[in-house]
Amino acid sequence: MKKIIFGFALLTSALSFSQIKVIERVPVVKLGYIGNNDIYVQTEGNNVTLFYKNTESEDNSTKSFSFKDLDNDYQNLHKIIVGGFNSDPLLDIKLELPNEYVWLHYSRKSLDRTFVQFLTSNKAYGNTGASKEFSLEQINKLFEKKMPKKKSEEEASEDVMSEFK
Repeated sequence: MKKIIFGFALLTSALSFSQIKVIERVPVVKLGYIGNNDIYVQTEGNNVTLFYKNTESEDNSTKSFSFKDLDNDYQNLHKIIVGGFNSDPLLDIKLELPNEYVWLHYSRKSLDRTFVQFLTSNKAYGNTGASKEFSLEQINKLFEKKMPKKKSEEEASEDVMSEFK
């Protein structure tokens, strides 16, 4: 009888202090890309990250900059970039993000073609990076997919599986 009680107590303690936990995972959504991942945008929750191939390095390693989409900042970034294409004269735009500075460098290669290049500098380390040059059509393709809508608390609670429904 003692062995049965001891076995039951051991089984109960093993089940209640499990080493494996299920952690809620926020999905990563790729919003847009240009070329063979020359630049692409992905979001994880409300964090937006732009990855680009660094043309300053010999191996074309990938660099990134990110920000939180708090007040529709993702769409505002698109408007800022497109607005730079329409300015005359072409002026560089400097953006300050939480961890980086981003310069939007505009250049005109021919009479009708304007391009933008992303130049970044990390605030803490001073690491720099430069993307390829992109046209207005490519930028519009990069930003054509909208941010996924965030679920309200009511919708989120409806998604939870419950035996009381």
